[in-house]
Amino acid sequence: MSTKIHTIGDGRGRDLATVLTPGQDSDTRQLPVLLDRIRVPRPGGIGRPRKRLDSLTGDKAYSSAANRALLRRRHIQATIAQPRDQAAHRRAKGRRGGRPPAFDRARYHSRNHIERLMNRRKQYRAVATRYDKLARRYRATIQIADIMIWLRAQPDRPHLLDRGNTP
Repeated sequence: MSTKIHTIGDGRGRDLATVLTPGQDSDTRQLPVLLDRIRVPRPGGIGRPRKRLDSLTGDKAYSSAANRALLRRRHIQATIAQPRDQAAHRRAKGRRGGRPPAFDRARYHSRNHIERLMNRRKQYRAVATRYDKLARRYRATIQIADIMIWLRAQPDRPHLLDRGNTP
């Protein structure tokens, strides 16, 4: 009846990998699929594309022990908030529950890049309304929107605070 869009984006709010799933599918199972779809070309186009992210900032829906173990195996630094129920279960186990996962609040604020990407996609009426009956047509519509977003992307500019200046 509904469709979920799972996306990994870069630090500039552009799509790197996207998966469409039925609305009732679990979010947490899509992270391995997304990670396998990442292909970032090397500068100059020489060499194999990169497949490993430096870091990942994710939504609470992707906070599972399996996803955290997968990210550790791939040497990807993860910043994913822990849902209250998972934290409560860990605390209920006492000493056997282990330490809470590392969480960098400042890095977690960079998650807004993916929210901005989703909002840019919704600027395209066909993506926002989801009138397409077939999943492959809806996927094609999303890809066209992503191409337009990539073409309109601004070059990287250092933020005022990143240069050491104060406002």
